[in-house]
Amino acid sequence: MNQQWLIAGFAMAAGLSFALIAWVVSRLAAEVPEQDRIWLDPPPLGYRLLWWPVQWLAHYIGPLLSMAWQNALLLRLRVGGVDYALNPAQFVAGRLIWGLVFGGVGVWLAQSFKLDAWMPFFGGFLLGFIYPVVWLKDRIDVRRRETLKSLPFMLDLITLCVESGLNLSGAIQQAVDKGPSGALKDEFARLLRDVRAGRPRSEALRELAQRMDLPAVSSFVSTLIQAEVTGMALGPILRAQAEQRRVERFARAEKLAMEAPVKLLFPLIFFIFPCVFAILMFPIVMKFMEAGT
Repeated sequence: MNQQWLIAGFAMAAGLSFALIAWVVSRLAAEVPEQDRIWLDPPPLGYRLLWWPVQWLAHYIGPLLSMAWQNALLLRLRVGGVDYALNPAQFVAGRLIWGLVFGGVGVWLAQSFKLDAWMPFFGGFLLGFIYPVVWLKDRIDVRRRETLKSLPFMLDLITLCVESGLNLSGAIQQAVDKGPSGALKDEFARLLRDVRAGRPRSEALRELAQRMDLPAVSSFVSTLIQAEVTGMALGPILRAQAEQRRVERFARAEKLAMEAPVKLLFPLIFFIFPCVFAILMFPIVMKFMEAGT
């Protein structure tokens, strides 16, 4: 009888503890204001899958992040083109949540194979915590490659439109409508959106150069601003910029082609040559072994 009362007491204490935890979590969740995302871009897929806990955790860890660290991370998000989708606190919250998710998967796998769960949890947490940083770095690299590849063609479109009688904003709009899709097209569309919102064009162009963080784009922007201030004709300047960007693109292609043989040395020496030697030497070794027997 006493044992039954003891079990009932433990069950009641566990139920009350669970209810208390649920009440605290619900109160903390109710204090998180809903973010107005009418003018924001949708978050990336990995963050969209766990958006509610990301937004909830970001509300509480945001004040703990230093302003200098947030500004540095915001610059990285801006270069990656996701500053209208995520703020620094949400990016860090996503790293923590995905770390816990991967850590939980590691624990589940460890229990499935009856292994110690601490190391799989730590490894999974580290993987989930680092992956968003790797994803952001890859996104920045891809955007830079796309920009350098499409910049000469976009400048040619803008030059043709300017020489046909359109102003600069109209020429950029035509380049956005007719140009290839990619990071540069999205950034030009954002530039036009800022200008239509009332921001001075020179300021919007400087922010474009800051977001892209590429010498070619910075040179193009500084040339446009200088020509606009001095009243110079835009057609010849834009044509010279397009030709310069095209020359730089060919130079980068030649450099990559010259680096290819050097980069192939490691896989050739350590992976391809040993396999070739093994295939060639196997019949010879087998003949020697047969002759010996």
